[in-house]
Amino acid sequence: MITKGSTGYELIDSGDSEKLERFGDVVLSRPDPQALWRKHFDETEWKKASGHFTRSAQEGKWVMKPRPENTDAEKKWAIDFSGLKFWIKPTAFKHTGLFPEQSTNWDWLRENITAAQQKKSGESEPSIEILNLFGYTGGATLACAQAGAHVVHIDSSKSAITWARENAELSGLADKPVRWILEDARLFVEREVKRGRKYDGIIMDPPSFGHGLDKDVWKIEEHLLPLFENCVQLLKEKPLFVLMNGYSAGYSAIAYENILRVLVKKYGGSIEIGELAIEESSTKGDGAGSSRLLPAGIFARWSAVK
Repeated sequence: MITKGSTGYELIDSGDSEKLERFGDVVLSRPDPQALWRKHFDETEWKKASGHFTRSAQEGKWVMKPRPENTDAEKKWAIDFSGLKFWIKPTAFKHTGLFPEQSTNWDWLRENITAAQQKKSGESEPSIEILNLFGYTGGATLACAQAGAHVVHIDSSKSAITWARENAELSGLADKPVRWILEDARLFVEREVKRGRKYDGIIMDPPSFGHGLDKDVWKIEEHLLPLFENCVQLLKEKPLFVLMNGYSAGYSAIAYENILRVLVKKYGGSIEIGELAIEESSTKGDGAGSSRLLPAGIFARWSAVK
C-alpha cells in the first residue's frame, strides 16, 4: 500500500539511514533505519531543511531554523493531508504526529464504514461503533468519524489524546461522536468484555514495547495475542472489519494474517496483508523504471466483504 506525495506531505529523498520529508511547507530530516541505500541528493540539499533531528547518548532533539514570519512555527504548524488536518509537532522521539503511510488504511476504513452506512435501512438502526486502540494522534479515529461512525479512542498518553483532540478540532470534527479515553488498552478491553460491549470494527496500532498508565510493561510478543483474543469477544454478531498495523517489532505481515484467520473461520470474509510504503519523489525518472519506496510498516486487515 503506497502513499504518494501531496500538497500536505512529501517524501523528498532518503538514504544513509535518514529521510527528508516535507510537511506542508516545512522540510525536516530525521533518522530512518529502513533507508539502507544511498541518498540521491547531496548534503547541500539536505542542509537546507528547516529542521534536523539529532540524537546523543542521553537524548534526542530537533534543531530547528527560526521562521521570522511565525515565531511558533518551529514548535507546531498545521497541514492538510488525506482529507484531514493535522498539527505537526516534532517530538523528542523523532515523531511529528503524522504517519503518512496510514493514509491508504484510512481510505479503506472510510470505504467500509460508508458502505455499511448505505446498507442501513433507516435511522432507527444502531450507529456503527468503532474501537481504536493505541490511537495516538487520531488519524484512524478521525477518518472513521468523518465517515459517520461513533468511535472510542484509547491511548495511555494524556498528551497524545490532547493532540488527537486538537487534530479533530482542526479538521472540523470536534462535534463528532468520539469518546477520548485515557486508559491502558489491555485493561480497557478486559473491562469492556465484562461490560458486554460490542463493536462493529476494531483498529490496533500496538507498539513493540511500551508502558501503560500504571507503568505496566507492554511486550508485543507476550501481550498481542491475549489482547486480540479479548477483542474478538467485543465484535458484534456481524462485524465489519479488524485492522492491525505493525512497525518495529520485526514480524512479517504473514504472522498477523495467521492471528486474523480465526475471524474468517467465525465470520467469513477475507484478509489482506502487506507492507505500507511511501513513494519517494526524488527518484521519479531516475532510470530505474519506478520511484523508490521507503518501507514504513506492515498491515493485516480482515473485512466481512470477500
